[in-house]
Amino acid sequence: MQVSTSGWSKVKHSIQEKILFGNEPTAELFAILTVYFVQGILGLSRLAVSFFLKDELGLSPAEVSALFGIVVLPWVIKPVFGFISDGFPIFGYRRRPYLILSGILGALAWVGMATVVNSSWAAVTAILMSSLSVAVSDVIVDSLVVERARAESQAEAGSLQSICWGASAFGGLITAYFSGFLLEHFTTRTVFWITATFPLIVSGVAWLIAESPVEKNTEDDKNSNFEDVKQQVKLLRQAITQKIIWLPTAFLFIWQATPSSESAFFFFTTNELHFQPEFLGRVRLVTSVAALVGIWIFQRFLKSVPFRVIFAWSTVLSTILGLTTLLLVTHANRALGIDDHWFSLGDSLILTVMGQIAYMPVLVLAARICPPGVEATLFALLMSVTNLAGLVSHELGAALMHYLGVTETNFDKLWLLVTITNLSTLLPLPFINWLPAAGEETPKLTQTALEESDETEIMPDLVSELIMKQPEEVVD
Repeated sequence: MQVSTSGWSKVKHSIQEKILFGNEPTAELFAILTVYFVQGILGLSRLAVSFFLKDELGLSPAEVSALFGIVVLPWVIKPVFGFISDGFPIFGYRRRPYLILSGILGALAWVGMATVVNSSWAAVTAILMSSLSVAVSDVIVDSLVVERARAESQAEAGSLQSICWGASAFGGLITAYFSGFLLEHFTTRTVFWITATFPLIVSGVAWLIAESPVEKNTEDDKNSNFEDVKQQVKLLRQAITQKIIWLPTAFLFIWQATPSSESAFFFFTTNELHFQPEFLGRVRLVTSVAALVGIWIFQRFLKSVPFRVIFAWSTVLSTILGLTTLLLVTHANRALGIDDHWFSLGDSLILTVMGQIAYMPVLVLAARICPPGVEATLFALLMSVTNLAGLVSHELGAALMHYLGVTETNFDKLWLLVTITNLSTLLPLPFINWLPAAGEETPKLTQTALEESDETEIMPDLVSELIMKQPEEVVD
């Protein structure tokens, strides 16, 4: 039986929309997903960087943790990039030129890692440049996602964020295993050369962004940027003074700022357990799959579950499951007949699923409360809190490693470090009420904005949309 061309087109379009959770496939959406995909695929160099710092530069676990804290800095100041993007267009465009420049900067950073970097400070500089490149591109696509998310119905809330993070996780999935496989056959610098090609993809797809040039009145050219900045600051101030924004943000900071033992555990698995790069690539593959599973679980079953419930249960379960790492650190898993490799794989899978489920609601809430005109700035401000918390987490972890005497050869107190870092994740629970209660996520924000602000136009489209939609309309 033959199928007409028009019939096949309808079927094809239907399949595409289902795959994209109802989002219409366009060239701009392809560009957005490609940028997120590249962010995930840049994970190809993650293991190479860790081994480069450990083996070629001879850094200790505390030094590596401190360094990773430093390179988070561009993500902490993401609001600055959003501020610049929204207020200072290049040749009349707020998005495309910044994506192009970020791709070029990223490529140069990885070329530097592949050629001239031979000291810890040079490595910090190059990795900072790479981090800056990704942070800038992330701000731009985040603003585009927020603009699209505002047009979503309440029933579709989070669908665009889900496929964007899915694209990032898929990129990580593709390169996860090869990040270790390549290190088994090539040098770290060769891996850096390969990585340098990916940021240029971001520069290429930037031309697909559907953006019209900003029109300026020639009489106001001298003051237009100043007025734009002034208006952004005004809108931003009105937004961040709402409790529905800053209380959840403060909770998020506490939740993410607890000390990390990640660097020490990496040294333990490579120096003590003798895990090879190829196996560590398999672990990254498992965690990438787990991230996709976590996104799917949230999208399918949990996007209407109150934030307090998700955070409370995920925090408690993650802490309990995280303590199972003590079995590996003390080699108790061997007494139970569980091989080190299998234990590590299972532990990574479960913890990643829990972490992704807990983080998805943050993205949904942040996107829904961004007022028109400062999307990039406010969303970047909210997300940068997580990155600042990550910096604090790495530095606190480095301090703990130094205090406990955990080094590249001494892991006697690693069990205590793991215990402290896991139990500390329970610290945010007393502040769980800072998160919006069920049914109060967005309607309460709009009502507060209308009652407390003399200028209700701060978010007209979002206000009118959310007033008309009640939380009980959220469906799977």
